This record gives sequence, C-alpha cells and structure tokens, in this order.
Amino acid sequence: MIWAIAFGAVALAFVWVTGVNDGGALLGLSGRYPRSPAPLLMLLVLLPLVLVPQFVGTAVARTFTERLADLGDPHGAVAFLLGVTVALGVVGLLSRKGLPTSLTLAILGGIGGACLGMGLRVSWDGLATVLLIGAAAPLVGTAVGYGLGLASRRVPSFTGMPRAVRTAHVLAYGAQCAAYAANDGQKMLAVVSVARQVVTTRRLGAVGPVQPAPLMLLLIAVVFCAGALSAVHRVGERLGRGLVLARPLHVVSTEAAAAASVTASSLAGAPVSMTQSVTAGVVGVAASEGASRVRWQNVLGIGAAWLFTLPLAFAAGAAGGLAARAL
Repeated sequence: MIWAIAFGAVALAFVWVTGVNDGGALLGLSGRYPRSPAPLLMLLVLLPLVLVPQFVGTAVARTFTERLADLGDPHGAVAFLLGVTVALGVVGLLSRKGLPTSLTLAILGGIGGACLGMGLRVSWDGLATVLLIGAAAPLVGTAVGYGLGLASRRVPSFTGMPRAVRTAHVLAYGAQCAAYAANDGQKMLAVVSVARQVVTTRRLGAVGPVQPAPLMLLLIAVVFCAGALSAVHRVGERLGRGLVLARPLHVVSTEAAAAASVTASSLAGAPVSMTQSVTAGVVGVAASEGASRVRWQNVLGIGAAWLFTLPLAFAAGAAGGLAARAL
C-alpha cells in the first residue's frame, strides 16, 4: 500500500510541475498576444492532451518506459519512481534559482542514472539517440524562427491584417499544443501509466506497457492545466520580456517554429522539451531583427541551466540507485 501511495503522489506532483514548467511556457507566451481569448487558449491545451495520444499513438511515452533502460526488470518500477523523484528535485532546485529548465532532460537523466545505480541495463544507444535529437530540436527551432521572422517582415500591410494575424496566432498555437501532446506531453502519460499499474496491482515489479485510458488522459489534462494557470504570468514574463520584447508577429512565428521542431522530433519517437523549443523560437525570431534584440545574458543563463540539468539529474539518480540497491 505504501508504494501505491508513493507512486500516486509522485505522479500527481509530476503532472502539476509539468504544467507549471511546460504549460506555463505554452500559455504564457501565447497569452502575450493582444486580446488573446483565454478560454480558447486553455481549451486548445486541454483537448490535444486527451485526444492526440488516442489517435496518434504513444511512441514518445514508450520511449521513457522502453528505450532508455531495461525497466522490464523486477526492480524496474522502483528505478522509474526514483528517476522521476530525482527529476522533480532537480527542476525544483533550479527553479528556486529563478532558472527555467527542462523537465524532459531531468527525467531522462534521472531514469538513466537510477537504473545504472540499481544495476539495471541502460540502453546507451537509445539514450544517446534521444539526447542528440533533443539537442538538435532547439537549433531547428531557432533556424525556423529566424526564417519566419524574416518572412513576417516582408508581409505588406493590408486591410483586415489584424484579424488575419489573430487567426494565424490561433492556428499556430493549436498546432503547437497538438505537437506538445504528441511529444513532450507524453512524459506525463508514461509516469501516470506506471503509477496506475502499481496502484492497481498494489505491488512493485517490472514496468508494463503504456495504456492511455481516456479517463486517465482527462485527469492528466486537468491537473496539467491547473499547474499551467498557477504559473502562466511568471513564465510568460520570463520567456517574453526576459528574452525580447514580444510583438504579435513574434508570438505567431515563435509558436509556428516550436510546433515545427517538436513535430519533427515526434516522427523519431524522441521526447523534446517544449520549453527549449519555445525559447529557441523566441531567440530566432528576435535575432531576425538584429542580434541586439536578444537579451543574450538571459539566454546564456537559461542555456547554462539546461546544460547542467542532465548530468545533475543523472548523478543524483545514480547516487539514489546505489543507495536503494544497498538497502
């Protein structure tokens, strides 16, 4: 019973923190668009989280449970719980320093380190592939954002342009939310699926297959949105004015750039951080108007937090795994 409670609590906390970290980035920057319809923005976040895994599949969620390590080992569930707990701790530590970080990198490092410490087989090839794709995605987002920023400056003004840009904003934001649900958002599905397995069976053991039940997806979406709403203004301010003074076309171009880079990564089943993709898109769009438009000191601070997230989580996970193995 104690393990079932622990898994349930960690899963709930993980979804909430993901909402704060990722959902705050999704809603925060998009909400900076003038007269953005808040209920519609929230609905465009919630619906894909419920529907996309059922129609597109759970390839990215299975990456967390199948491609990183041998979680089919009898100690797989314990290692997974430890990795997720470490990820929450690392993200909480960096967030207290005022640094936006990647929960995706933290959970990849936490699970890999925990499995290594507990003596489970780590799939180094699988982990390396995921990390390479994850490193490439922000570069793609920056390049796409830069190109879209240049293109947007060439669009001539015309009657009805504000309405057209607002429509483009809603479409780009919807595509971004769908891309998130098909990729980075599935880390929540993986964590909740493992927790559900332990809570249902009341025992530990190997990690089973990811099963996206509709009620479970709805619960994830609701808790995620609640976490996002709790941090939307703080994260939006950080990603907007913290990096560049966002204009309406900046927002639209950033949303499209983030959606493109995350969608491309989904084809390989590799989880990619939406916060990284959004930030990269902001930098690319701003740089299209000149390097001075980007607040590079803030960008470097964010980059440093990302750089330390993975090794810190991996080391903490490995130390925790060794301690658990000794018990």
